[in-house]
Amino acid sequence: MSLLDVSGLTVRSASAALVRDISFSLAPGERLGLIGESGSGKSLTSLAVTGLLPDALAASGSVLLDGHQVVGSRDADLRPLRGPVAQIVFQEPLTALDPLMRVGRQIAEPLRRHLGLRGAALSSAVATALHEVALSDPRIARAYPHELSGGQRQRVAIAIALAARPQLLIADEPTTALDVTVQDGVLALLERLVAERGMALLFISHDLAVVSRMVDRIVVLRNGGVVEAGSVAQVLQAPAEPYTRMLVDSARALDAFLDAKETGR
Repeated sequence: MSLLDVSGLTVRSASAALVRDISFSLAPGERLGLIGESGSGKSLTSLAVTGLLPDALAASGSVLLDGHQVVGSRDADLRPLRGPVAQIVFQEPLTALDPLMRVGRQIAEPLRRHLGLRGAALSSAVATALHEVALSDPRIARAYPHELSGGQRQRVAIAIALAARPQLLIADEPTTALDVTVQDGVLALLERLVAERGMALLFISHDLAVVSRMVDRIVVLRNGGVVEAGSVAQVLQAPAEPYTRMLVDSARALDAFLDAKETGR
């Protein structure tokens, strides 16, 4: 049975279709990547999956999240799903986090709302959530987002997303704003937590190397539509479509350039 079943998803503005007829499914514990250039519809798809599209955009088609129809549902009906069923880690934690609230309180919110924790049990759960993302310093919980580094902020965002133990984690370009060393640490953290908890993962990125590390299957998007889909090996090693071949060739050329530059130092 699918945890997430997207069928014929279309997202429109007042003047154009921004996402067109996208279909894919995700089983419990499965890891799927959405890849494509900027503007391909990756992030809009992730927002549509959780019913978080801006009011100016409208979705049609079908999105079944743990058997619940997302398209056309009221926000109040979807809120109970955001946490225990699905949660998103966004690209830029500094804008995703509340700048006026200490990070401990932000982690506590889903624990209180979805798990009903209070008092000492809540404080202990916050400390555990921070420890799980390798932030064991008790001062972190009392800090505001701007007082933390980019890597620390992204780890806090992951802790918030995982607090209610979701069945599906959606990671939307979660390391793009980080330097290479910090990026590797955050990716390793996500890999470990997804594996330990048996979560499904919808990983969104334009970086083929990162996607191939994180997922089992890939859906390639361009101009709001699906170009190609299949296993990582199939899509990246033997792409069937010209656009996918172009992405793969560009990634290989960049890797070769960086390797040559490193060797020449």
